[in-house]
Amino acid sequence: MARTTATEVGQIIDVGDLTEAEVNAYISGANALVSEVIGSDTTLTDTLKAEIERWLAAHLMAATRRRQLLSGEAGTAKAVYQGKTGMGLEATHYGQTVKTLDSTGKFSSLGGKAASITAVASWND
Repeated sequence: MARTTATEVGQIIDVGDLTEAEVNAYISGANALVSEVIGSDTTLTDTLKAEIERWLAAHLMAATRRRQLLSGEAGTAKAVYQGKTGMGLEATHYGQTVKTLDSTGKFSSLGGKAASITAVASWND
């Protein structure tokens, strides 16, 4: 069950012409990810998990259908949008806020490469 609502998400990002059902689709994705990443973590309150979910839903919207304008021009219509593909949560201010709200650091480590160490028993073997 979602921790946030379309109205609450709309308080932090302009949902524009997206329907409530479309906003709820983003919330559903955010809910699934929050549940997977930090759902059972008892160090975060339910209130904080709901905030993370709200900001994550806004991030998902801003990264796709509600991209955030960084700069624009009128003559010959030029527009530059915030973030780049592959930046993950760093691509939007909303995603950066998710990382700030997540005191466990689990969202900060998403998409990182796992480190591995191989031990050699002996150079003489």
